[in-house]
Formats: sequence, structure tokens, C-alpha cells
Amino acid sequence: MVDTKVIKTVLEKYVELVDAGDIDGILNLYDENAVVEDPVGTDPHVGIKAIEDFYRNGLGQAEASAHLIGPVRTTSANEGAMAFQVKIKMEGMNMLIDTLDVMELNNEGKVTSMKAYWSYEDNVEQLA
Repeated sequence: MVDTKVIKTVLEKYVELVDAGDIDGILNLYDENAVVEDPVGTDPHVGIKAIEDFYRNGLGQAEASAHLIGPVRTTSANEGAMAFQVKIKMEGMNMLIDTLDVMELNNEGKVTSMKAYWSYEDNVEQLA
């Protein structure tokens, strides 16, 4: 079992790394066999190579900033959740995404599952 302080630290670090655009740092948070579903309902990215492609082809091609909009919530079952906002400028579009991400960690403190809860219809604002 992972201490809740570790879960909180990993989730906070994730937002810091997204804000910095540090793809390598983000990838270091993940287990080799992790699964990312971002947003939930899309095809999952399974394994570190697929996750790397997802981040490098998305966040890695954008100007982005991110910040928490509330405290990280943890469980005694190796999971945590956080609400945060991401501002993205990519391919001539400026967007503000409100997301709630849920992550599960293994006993080594690596992320094994990340699910991002947001939709274009309800959680994305087009910015000027």
C-alpha cells in the first residue's frame, strides 16, 4: 500500500510537470504497463510507448499551463483524484480545459492508471 502523502505528491508533481511541459518528467511518473484514458471514453493508451506518443503528440506540440483548482484527494486504496485546469494553445486554437483526473499507483509509487474526466461539450472553453 502506498502512503497517501506519496499519492498527493505524485499527483501534485504531475500538474507541475504538465505546467512545465516536461514530457520526460511526466513519463517518469508512469509504470511501464500503465494505461491512460484521456478523456474517458476514448481509446486507452496502453504501455509506456503509447503513453509517450500521446503526450509528445499532444502536450509536446502545444504551449500549455496548468494549475490545481482544489486539493488533491487520496484514498487508502492507492488512488487519488485532482481537479485542475489546463490552458492550451495548439494549432491556432486556445482552449481552457477543466478536468478531473483519477490516478491509481502501484506499491512503488508509479502511476498504473490515469483517467481524465472532461468533454469538449462541457469542460472546454475556447479562448481568444
